[in-house]
Amino acid sequence: MKNVVWTGTWVAERLGVELVGDERLSDLLGLALRRNPRRAHLLVSNVLGKHVPQSPSVVYGHGFALGRRVRELLGAEDAGAAVVLGYAETATGLGHCVADGVGLAPYLHSTRRPVIGVDTAGGFEESHSHATSHLLLPENPALLAGAGPLVLVDDEFSTGNTVLNTIRDLHARYPRDRYVVVALVDMRSAADLGRLAEFATEIGARVDLVTAARGTVNLPEGVLEKGQALVAEHETTEATRTTENTKTTENTEPADSRPGHPGAARVELGWPRGLPDGGRHGFTPGQRIRLDAALPAMAARVAEALPEGARRVLVLGFEELMYAPLRLARELEQVVSAEVRYSTTTRSPVLALDDPGYAIRTRLVFPAHDDPDDGPGERYAYNVAGAGFDAVVTVVDSAADTPALHAPDGLLAQLAEHTPSVLLAVVPSYVPARPSTERPSMLPEPLRGPAFSSYAPDEVGWLLQDLSDVTLEAPTEEREEAIQSGGAHYAESLPVEYQPSLQYQELFQTALGTSAARIAQAVGAVTELVLAERSPHPVLVSLARAGTPVGVLMRRWAQHRHGLDLPHYAVSIVRGRGIDANALRWLAAHHDPADVVFVDGWTGKGAITRELTEAIREFESAEGVTGFDPEIAVLADPGSCVRTYGTREDFLIPSACLNSTVSGLISRTVLRSDLVGEYDFHGAKFYRELAGSDVSVDFLDAVAAHFPDVADAACAQAKELLATDRTPTWEGWAAVERISEEYEIHDVNLVKPGVGETTRVLLRRVPWKILARAGAGTDLDHVRLLAQQRGVPVEEVDELPYTCVGLIHPKYTRGATGADGKAVTV
Repeated sequence: MKNVVWTGTWVAERLGVELVGDERLSDLLGLALRRNPRRAHLLVSNVLGKHVPQSPSVVYGHGFALGRRVRELLGAEDAGAAVVLGYAETATGLGHCVADGVGLAPYLHSTRRPVIGVDTAGGFEESHSHATSHLLLPENPALLAGAGPLVLVDDEFSTGNTVLNTIRDLHARYPRDRYVVVALVDMRSAADLGRLAEFATEIGARVDLVTAARGTVNLPEGVLEKGQALVAEHETTEATRTTENTKTTENTEPADSRPGHPGAARVELGWPRGLPDGGRHGFTPGQRIRLDAALPAMAARVAEALPEGARRVLVLGFEELMYAPLRLARELEQVVSAEVRYSTTTRSPVLALDDPGYAIRTRLVFPAHDDPDDGPGERYAYNVAGAGFDAVVTVVDSAADTPALHAPDGLLAQLAEHTPSVLLAVVPSYVPARPSTERPSMLPEPLRGPAFSSYAPDEVGWLLQDLSDVTLEAPTEEREEAIQSGGAHYAESLPVEYQPSLQYQELFQTALGTSAARIAQAVGAVTELVLAERSPHPVLVSLARAGTPVGVLMRRWAQHRHGLDLPHYAVSIVRGRGIDANALRWLAAHHDPADVVFVDGWTGKGAITRELTEAIREFESAEGVTGFDPEIAVLADPGSCVRTYGTREDFLIPSACLNSTVSGLISRTVLRSDLVGEYDFHGAKFYRELAGSDVSVDFLDAVAAHFPDVADAACAQAKELLATDRTPTWEGWAAVERISEEYEIHDVNLVKPGVGETTRVLLRRVPWKILARAGAGTDLDHVRLLAQQRGVPVEEVDELPYTCVGLIHPKYTRGATGADGKAVTV
């Protein structure tokens, strides 16, 4: 229920401060008194998750919504080139959420913690703050050097001084045409309203402002002196109350058995190795994908550690470490019945008064515990004491997991006096690795058939390492359980190769016979597009393994139609891990990157398209190599994710019906740290033992045999496509998000759209159900057969943008399949 007393009433009545503006302002903001010689009042946000514990979904939702508005303002193309910069400490988490809303935007936040070995890429001053100096410490200095828009995020926009200082410093080093300032509230005075436009004219760039609400604070004459007097008057009372609140009491419950942990129990999160704890040194969209994948398992571990019957839980972050605990809290909110709230500790000194009309009711005071560069000092947690939390999950980075944290007067001990259960989760502090000087001067030559794969040696070179002698296969159910629990990545093992029944093999041959000409025309059209738009002498680089047959066919078309002998390679790309950087190094050393055209079979929702875009950007920034074009050329683009395609129809490509036996007898690619070193290509297996079932060359020959028949039609189709607006609409991604919500899966990674992806679900994962477009014909014969064999229901759906969609079982346990290996009927 909404409070009838506004939490700015106490300050407003005593100082004469007036908050005027949008109706939402009083919901978004309260007021408190600073212990600060520069500014008397503090605007206390109710939705930031700093001083006021709030639902993590509310906190994340406000930042994400602002990011979506930035994306709409910039347009998809400029948003794809944007970089987001947040301000320490208050807006580090808000900036992260805005970056999520913008989409494929890398994120960096300023910091007040110098890091040895990381060069400063800039800095600025925050004039009114208690701690004024901000540092910019990106792991990749090129992060700030791009020409795309820079999005600057703070919790409030008041005088504009902080933003102007930042832009002035960065624009002198890395000038660009556009900046966007984002804040929860625009609180500029009338005198400050014109400064942003004047500044934009001065530097010759566009500067936009995006906020959730607009208002201003009217300050009477002498407010600073009055505020200081009020603080002095109440500090004695506050100190007395704080001492009483934090006075050690006898604890009849047994303490944690580990020394130095007064009343706190550790929760091992299982944080992904090498994943940054936040944006202090930069945070990429690819890293966000890794975090998204790991969150359910981490939240499950926290949920398991909570005391039984807990009704109200606080996840408490730590100063600049706001995003990781926020995302953890938001995930926890989805899986426990308790009311979950989120806030963080802070450096900011604020007077606490126990009055319903005042925004800061209580405060805990404890010594700094991260060995700060500016020396020891007090730190604070507001509105935690007396809030009735049954458990507090304290999340800090490992740099802050020090004796001071566990001391008798430290944060954990203070919390233990106000809640029955204190949990501690430590996220590894990310320190950028220094560049290695031991990279091998030469990488191995590509693997070729017949030693590796059943393709002819000139058809494709595999930039992979041979792991044929390593046992990597695991039962599908075990793999699914490990993947969904966060215990393993899908690329760390292989599914047991599906051995098709005689009926299924006959179905494949029938499908090939009826679709070969259609595929041949699409191959011709996409190859002609590549030759016309990308390069007259392209280097085809297939994304192993679904892209490999398509790359071979495109190479054959170029040879048949134009007499070209195009180089063709296959490389590994792994969702959440990116493309094989060593393969890119090999390509850059042997070819002009501008000639490289990445090839895949089809698009689903576009996850690999996004993955490749981010991976190429990271590689080029890190290596100083330029020229790679991340746009994929595909046979079919039903998800409308790319510009270079043969068709956008979702139809049966027979190579999707089988696994290795239609892909040169090569397995999926493998990326596991104990098998793939820093300077190794990703791995794969050659299933020589399946040669008797191999139809790889049969598939290629059947399609290529139709090249003469479809040549005119393919060239006409390519000409038509060249004159068409092929801008991706990403309607497939939107459809997947809608399906994910409609079927209450809440994870787009478990929704696999299109005939090809649905087939993969049935062959490799634990399927839940199949959605089929009403009236879909023979393109789905093999899907219906596989679904019947696995006991998976096929549900007819009207107005489905794809021919079919496969849903992976959303709550997988070993019980999700019966003893016969079939899916549970739900």
